[in-house]
Amino acid sequence: MLQAPALRRKRLQADLALLGAALVWGGAFSAQRVAAAHLGFFLFNGLRFLLGALVLGPLLWSRRRGTTGLEWRGGMLAGLLLLAASALQQAGLQFTTAGKAGFITGLYVILVPLLLAVVWRRRPPFTAWIASLLATVGLFLLSTGGRRLALAPGDGLELAGAVLWALHVILIGHLAGRVDPLRLAAIQYLVCGLLSTLLGLGLESATLGGLTEVWWAILYAGGLSVGLGYTLQVVGQQHAPATDAAIILSLEAVFAALFGWLLLAEALSGPQRLGGVLMLAGVLLAQRGES
Repeated sequence: MLQAPALRRKRLQADLALLGAALVWGGAFSAQRVAAAHLGFFLFNGLRFLLGALVLGPLLWSRRRGTTGLEWRGGMLAGLLLLAASALQQAGLQFTTAGKAGFITGLYVILVPLLLAVVWRRRPPFTAWIASLLATVGLFLLSTGGRRLALAPGDGLELAGAVLWALHVILIGHLAGRVDPLRLAAIQYLVCGLLSTLLGLGLESATLGGLTEVWWAILYAGGLSVGLGYTLQVVGQQHAPATDAAIILSLEAVFAALFGWLLLAEALSGPQRLGGVLMLAGVLLAQRGES
């Protein structure tokens, strides 16, 4: 049994892995936005998740044997959740802004403890609720600048996707400590990638010409966002509770705004900066509540 210092070290490593995932995902939002204008959402997701599985190939060679039934079942279910959640997110980006899509998707930060409490009767500590609320308010300010959130046609798709992202976080939290993280990651990528590609070729073949416009977005979204980001999520959730993981992963919105400021000269208003501070406060409170 791990002693307290070892547990704290494992927890810190897990939180850093989740923070790395949020950083990579935050940078991927602009690539996904560009891809949504040129390539069908099933085809884009299929190619990027297959690329993510390919990136893991060299790391998996020494672990290719010994895959358990739980890894197959869990990986297939996680892959189906990824397929549906990523399709809804990418489809919604065709009809709403990236800022609102980021805010609505980030609502999984409050949906995770809510679903755990209502469906699974697992009540997170009170500090986790406060941290989730802080992060949600921060997401709203960061994504909208405090202005009224008017609904667009794609917002309903993003909200449905947020529910599925929350279920994915809960599922990974349930599986992560009982399976090999790389094998689980690879299985979910393959399931999502193969099924999405088949759906894309069958329903979106007319958009194949858009590959020449968004090949760079597929490379980033597949190699980094999928190959690295989702793998860091699986690794991190081995030692981080699902509610805590959702709060840290929601920082992708902060990183998205930061990259926009650094690379695209997108200025942040006072309410947006306050939103970032509130999200960071939520993360710190979650850590204190679990210590």
